[in-house]
Amino acid sequence: MPREITAYSNPLIKRVRNLREKRHRREEGLFLAEGLRILTEARESGRLPEYLFFARDSADHKLVRTLIADVEAAGGEAIETVPDILSKLSGKDNPQAVVGVFAEFATSLDALDRNAADIWLVAERLRDPGNLGTILRTGDAVGAGGLILIGECVDPFSLEAVRASMGALFTVPVVQAEWGAFLRWLRAGPGQLVGLSLDTDSDYRSATYVSPTFLLTGNEAQGMPADYAAACDLLVKIPMLGKADSLNAAVATAVMAYEVLAQRRADPSRG
Repeated sequence: MPREITAYSNPLIKRVRNLREKRHRREEGLFLAEGLRILTEARESGRLPEYLFFARDSADHKLVRTLIADVEAAGGEAIETVPDILSKLSGKDNPQAVVGVFAEFATSLDALDRNAADIWLVAERLRDPGNLGTILRTGDAVGAGGLILIGECVDPFSLEAVRASMGALFTVPVVQAEWGAFLRWLRAGPGQLVGLSLDTDSDYRSATYVSPTFLLTGNEAQGMPADYAAACDLLVKIPMLGKADSLNAAVATAVMAYEVLAQRRADPSRG
């Protein structure tokens, strides 16, 4: 049976609230996710929270009941609380009905099967959690094998990134690696590295993409370093017909991913 916590001073509430900070997430190996949709996506992908906090007035919702039962059956703890405490945990004035505390999960480059998908996403020094979340959603939408984060990127387990991913964090593998390690891994097997760049005349729709295609998006403000661009098998650009000189990093990634997907659907034998 779920226990009830309604006091702000409860030690578990303080501990969970601290997970909004990266330092505490690293120390605990835990992170927060909120919202019935995101937690249901996690459950359906085989991941359950160690702690499930739910609002008293949502306990009769079918999906909440399912979450409570599955969490308790897996050895986790379901905790009934009040909206004010859910607000403290999530940092939002209008909190979701459920908040989960999950164990962080890491994927290594060596654990990836590059032949499991035609499209892979690679982001270099990505700093905005909204962009990271949106790129994860794009990866889920196009069936990407995973997202590889290069260098000092925003924490994919931050509450903002998890929220922006709308559950895709639980369905798209995420790897964090340094550039040198990634490049060595990539060149040890098949894989076309395609960079999005303004310094090329190659239109993204005129290029030929070979599976597996690794789409590299550079830092939002600075783009990708010259040596990264030089290491790419192909550089392409998305034409800009207005006054803006580039698209948002997440939007550009989505445009590219769907072009690669379109080519693969038009000619499944291309490899």
